[in-house]
Amino acid sequence: MIIQPIVDLVAICARKGVKNVILSPGSRCAPITLAFARHPEMHCRTISDERSAAFIALGMAQQTQKPVVLVCSSGTASLNYAPAVAEAYFQEIPLIVITADRPTEWIDQWDGQTIRQEKIYGNHIKKDFRFPDAFSHPDQSWHAHRISNEAINIAAAYPAGPVHINIPLREPFYPSATEKFNYSLPLPSVDQVHSGGALTEDQKIQLKNQLERYSRILIVPGQQRPNPKLQQLLDQLMMEQRAVVVTDTISNLQSEHSINYHDQFIPVAEAEKLSPDLIISFGKSIISKSLKLFLRSSGAEHWHIRPNGYIPDTYQGLTKQLFADPASFLTFLGQNISKNDPHFQEYWTQCDQHLADRLKQELSHAEFGEWKAIHQALSLMPGKSKLHLANSMAVRYVNFLGPRPQEVICNRGTSGIDGSNSTAVGCTFTTKEMVTLITGDMAFFYDRNAFWNNYTFNNLRVILLNNHAGGIFRIIDGPAMQPELEEFFETKQALSAENLAREFNFHYKQVTLEEDYLKALDGFFQPSVQPKIIEVITDSKNNTSILKEIKAKLKAGFQNSGQVS
Repeated sequence: MIIQPIVDLVAICARKGVKNVILSPGSRCAPITLAFARHPEMHCRTISDERSAAFIALGMAQQTQKPVVLVCSSGTASLNYAPAVAEAYFQEIPLIVITADRPTEWIDQWDGQTIRQEKIYGNHIKKDFRFPDAFSHPDQSWHAHRISNEAINIAAAYPAGPVHINIPLREPFYPSATEKFNYSLPLPSVDQVHSGGALTEDQKIQLKNQLERYSRILIVPGQQRPNPKLQQLLDQLMMEQRAVVVTDTISNLQSEHSINYHDQFIPVAEAEKLSPDLIISFGKSIISKSLKLFLRSSGAEHWHIRPNGYIPDTYQGLTKQLFADPASFLTFLGQNISKNDPHFQEYWTQCDQHLADRLKQELSHAEFGEWKAIHQALSLMPGKSKLHLANSMAVRYVNFLGPRPQEVICNRGTSGIDGSNSTAVGCTFTTKEMVTLITGDMAFFYDRNAFWNNYTFNNLRVILLNNHAGGIFRIIDGPAMQPELEEFFETKQALSAENLAREFNFHYKQVTLEEDYLKALDGFFQPSVQPKIIEVITDSKNNTSILKEIKAKLKAGFQNSGQVS
């Protein structure tokens, strides 16, 4: 039996530019699945594992910046979307999550595949909607059309994010062989018009007067996609010595002009010489814990720039929430501030340059391990490509290494390990560019179902760093000092990716020695008919020793250089 308002929901999605759909098989969701699958403009893919499906959708929406639809059956299927929904919420990625459900009267009646699905994603959703469960009155269809429009608009509106439509359905679920879906009915389409977040002339005058109080301005961009205009404005501010620009790799705004190696020198440099009197930030989170702790203890005032939405007090010094476009504000800033304190500007620059030079030397002579393996892979990776990083050590190692020409992508909204593979696979569905995932063994095997589908992703490359444990816990003082470290924190495992590669048709190479790794990298980034994995077998204890040894040498060299008294 065709439920026309569900067909209309799909038609409204198509008319509003929503084209990508990830479907997970189920019976209760059959009317929704068929409505999307039969629409000629919808690009539907089937992913059986709902947790993986949601992260694949997230990976697609990250790149397209347009809502991607998720459809699943009732019951725990919807709960499996939750990790990706939370990540999308904090990363501000648009998803339209559609879950089939039992009618209200059958909730809590011990009916099969039934849980409490309304508001199931709690506070990690922009808005929840409950679709009507009957359409005998015209107002119910009108209500369904209004929900369809509102959900799409809210998902895409800045700041973007996930929305949830829960659809109660009664049997029969399946149309007869002769029934046809009609997507061409006249339907309401509610469009949104947003004005730009520009400062008024009065606001500019006030801000200009306030800026005269500061002579040590530090700009800290958070996680975002590459933006050439922002990059140019930040580089200009740095070159003209009007501000110090400190960047993490996930900001996608690093350059030869910005401060990139702060994670290494902040703990050993003279805090007083580095301390700003004004922090200006935009974008989302940063990686560096040492930078966050330093800024929290600096006593500096903090202005955050954002067109609208919630603004957190990350550095415990928030004094101004500026609802404006970051590019327009940086343009204003460049026109209305004098040069920074020259000693402040010079000290940041000298510290960064010293670390950049020393790090290259130390890595070239270091013993082979995870950090060196990543460094060597990055040196050969195509500049015009996508670099996905798993959480824990992979993203930290890359952050230590300075500017990258690739777009850097990491799920830092919640910083979990649960969807790294799937997010990278979703990215491959949106681009012909090379997509490289650098990951640890825990994140990789946790999300192995990312590859369990019927689609090709031959542009995927995986550098799997397998130390058979959660190595990050060896560099965190708390767990590293506990006698239970190896059993209860590192979670030792003996898996390799060889069987997985065979099951999912990857070109596979396992290496333990540096010379074999370099041979495996030769041609690794060339086009191929198969995705490729290089599994680098290392030792968790040895990786920790290498990391600590390099950091100790960097610290000693920094102190001997006269950068600290």
